[in-house]
Amino acid sequence: MKSGFVSIIGRTNAGKSSLLNALLNEKITIVSHKQNATRRKINGIVMHKDNQVIFIDTPGLHKSEKVLNKLMIEDAKKAMSDCDAIVFMASVYDSVLDYEEFLQLNPQKPHILVISKIDKVKNDVLLKKISEYQKFQDKFIALIPFSIKGNNYNNLLLDEIVKILPEHEYFFDPDFITNTNEKEIFKEFILESIYENLSDEIPYSSDVIIDKVIEKDQIVEIYSTIITEKKSHKSMIIGKDGNTLKRIGIHARKLICNLVGKKIFLKTNVIIKKGWTKDEKFISSQNLY
Repeated sequence: MKSGFVSIIGRTNAGKSSLLNALLNEKITIVSHKQNATRRKINGIVMHKDNQVIFIDTPGLHKSEKVLNKLMIEDAKKAMSDCDAIVFMASVYDSVLDYEEFLQLNPQKPHILVISKIDKVKNDVLLKKISEYQKFQDKFIALIPFSIKGNNYNNLLLDEIVKILPEHEYFFDPDFITNTNEKEIFKEFILESIYENLSDEIPYSSDVIIDKVIEKDQIVEIYSTIITEKKSHKSMIIGKDGNTLKRIGIHARKLICNLVGKKIFLKTNVIIKKGWTKDEKFISSQNLY
């Protein structure tokens, strides 16, 4: 029996959250085409044969001078040491320079290199990309092409991960798929709904606070607050006659309902907090990274 923690590391939009959802066969992490969609670490627990793999989905590695982004990057770097192994994800479209920058961070834990989104390119493109990584073959334990389509990819990756995990009894009940607080997942789903229903400009100055969750037999009541920095952004989030906020709520309720299997009542307010993305004390107190 083996059990251990695996941090999923990579640049933004490499497919880290999609990988975790695919391995769980359940959606618990935010997936969006927007940059830097994942802001907080979310854990997913995968049972593979008699072994338990606890994956940590992390914010994407990128360069930024913004306070919020710096905190997210530091969180991702910390996850590289607080684990037993690392999965470094790179899209088949990504430059190997991203991997070189990862190596410059001097990871101390063994890592597997995963090339994602391979179903989107022809074999010759994939083979060329694999050959570009061959000069680093003394750095990674294994190189695995991966697509979220098909369980055979899941098993191949999990087999390789288990090889480098320590012998250990289970850390969590095998029936659990996550040890992350439900409030954090609800927050992520509402944020994803903001991403999907607004323009490129808005999401990066907006986030979600879960004020209260009331669980009843047939329904879960969620009371939340969307924070944003500008009056104009608040107006766009709400939309004409409240239509945009309604779309955000409908999308979020569907995501949460699919996870918890109950009806969802979602109440969302929108407030303005100027400069919150630069306020490290506020960001930390509200767990916004």
